[in-house]
Amino acid sequence: MSYTTGNIVSGVALGLVVLVLFAGLINMLRGGSSNTSQRLMRLRVGLQFLAIVVMMTVLYFRHSG
Repeated sequence: MSYTTGNIVSGVALGLVVLVLFAGLINMLRGGSSNTSQRLMRLRVGLQFLAIVVMMTVLYFRHSG
């Protein structure tokens, strides 16, 4: 895997986490639905897990090749 591809994939994964985090903060500050807050929190945790898996995979392929 090239450095550029790995950087782009990792950046997209982290960007998605940040977007969902800010969506949850905005919902909380506006006094939105608690169900929406819970859904966004679960989505954020799942995306954080995915981001870690993506970054570990990128690191593995960078060092194995």
